[in-house]
Amino acid sequence: MITTDLGKRLQTLRKDKAGLSQEKFALKIGMDRTYYASVEAGRRNISIINIKKIADGLGVSLSELFEGM
Repeated sequence: MITTDLGKRLQTLRKDKAGLSQEKFALKIGMDRTYYASVEAGRRNISIINIKKIADGLGVSLSELFEGM
């Protein structure tokens, strides 16, 4: 499922690029930690606005965010 694949990709990028916990990353991008955790877990159908916010927080383009999916 796309939401699960995206969640796994976000978790990998967060750890590799940002080196932050979910809590610290969510704080950095102005998102609630529980919401962000549910995105990484693949339980949310996230909006493109929030996807862009996450990509910006990771310092990657949208195309890089979805690379390999």
